[in-house]
Amino acid sequence: MKAIIMAGGLGSRLGELTSSTPKPLLQIEGKPILLYQIENLRRYHITDITIVVGYLGHKIRDYFGDGSEYGVNISYFVEESPLGTAGSLAYLVDNLPDTFILLYGDLVFDIDFSKLLQFHIGKKAEITMTVHPNSHPYDSDLVVLSKKHVVEKIIKKNENRTTDYNNCVNAGIYVLTKRPLSALSEGEKQDLETNIIQPAISNGRIYGYKTTEYIKDMGTIERYRVTQEQVRKNIVFKRNIANKQKAVFLDRDGTINNYVGLLSSPEQLQIEEDVYLGLEIFNQSEFLSIVITNQPVVARNLCSVEELDLIHRKLETLLGQRGVYIDDLYYCPHHPDKGYPKENKLFKIRCQCRKPEIGLIKQAAIDYNIDLSQSYFIGDTTVDILTGKNANMTTVLLGTGQAGKDGKYPVSSDLYFDNLYQAACHIVNN
Repeated sequence: MKAIIMAGGLGSRLGELTSSTPKPLLQIEGKPILLYQIENLRRYHITDITIVVGYLGHKIRDYFGDGSEYGVNISYFVEESPLGTAGSLAYLVDNLPDTFILLYGDLVFDIDFSKLLQFHIGKKAEITMTVHPNSHPYDSDLVVLSKKHVVEKIIKKNENRTTDYNNCVNAGIYVLTKRPLSALSEGEKQDLETNIIQPAISNGRIYGYKTTEYIKDMGTIERYRVTQEQVRKNIVFKRNIANKQKAVFLDRDGTINNYVGLLSSPEQLQIEEDVYLGLEIFNQSEFLSIVITNQPVVARNLCSVEELDLIHRKLETLLGQRGVYIDDLYYCPHHPDKGYPKENKLFKIRCQCRKPEIGLIKQAAIDYNIDLSQSYFIGDTTVDILTGKNANMTTVLLGTGQAGKDGKYPVSSDLYFDNLYQAACHIVNN
């Protein structure tokens, strides 16, 4: 497997930091960003690397040489003038294998490349884009996926957004095949998304690989500062999905958004300040934040599955506007009791996904390699507490929403806090 690293950018938003140093050579804990990338690639036996350089590229070549000191084989392509994120591929394509990895040199990440490649091969994809939620979806390129992870659309960060959206952002790591590169011409500035990915979306072979692993760009001084801190805490490595993950499982109504009974429209969503603050703490920690929610509004025919998806897009949009996110959301649309007026009989069934059953938790644990014994379930009802106990997690009752007064089950939580912010402070600091 071969990797191409695009390392020719100016890094102008980092100001003086990149006035005499190319962005990929900026250091964290005494080591350049680019070296972290190379070490991650080498760990997965990806040792044939081409680095595309431009601005101050001689400094990158001087530092890494042929790569032998770092256990890899490095070659270089020098852009005499900027060719965008794909222009250099026109020169490299003849010497590329049928499948290769491409990534941007300003990313700090630690991911399981074997799982990414397994996904790509299993889907028989032409291009696989790595996607994830991030703390600034409002100024990021958004990727719209189908239920089967096919890329349906890319919403560029400079497009006017008039509707709510899922926080599903292009992370800047790709697996590509050579076929879509045939349209490239030498000497022209080309953009990977605009000139290669967008035209190929219609063939249905472009996929999005969703991951909760640590992938952050170094676009601003503030992001550089945050990444430095998270490298020091070893969070970057711990979030690699090859390692067992810790998670906080969160109820939705009464825990994330205000409890209003059977919420059935996006307009009913309201989020308190403590939720934003609590999620910010979790997002900057080693804990995943995963919502597990019963949504019988579908079975009761108060809204459709499509309308419920709109509610969740609204939720992710509101969170993203405040710089926080959830890593994933699982919901049960069923209800076991029949006989209600206008009910949707298709969803009036007994299932293993409705809390306090733990079917959704088991699925999340498989999807993200989660160690439930090191994880927490946070909610506002006895249903949530019993769910957490059934999954052998530490349980946390909040004083928000129904505050445990639903009285459905005679259970007590392991911990109690007035709100999500207090819970997050305790969990992350202990």
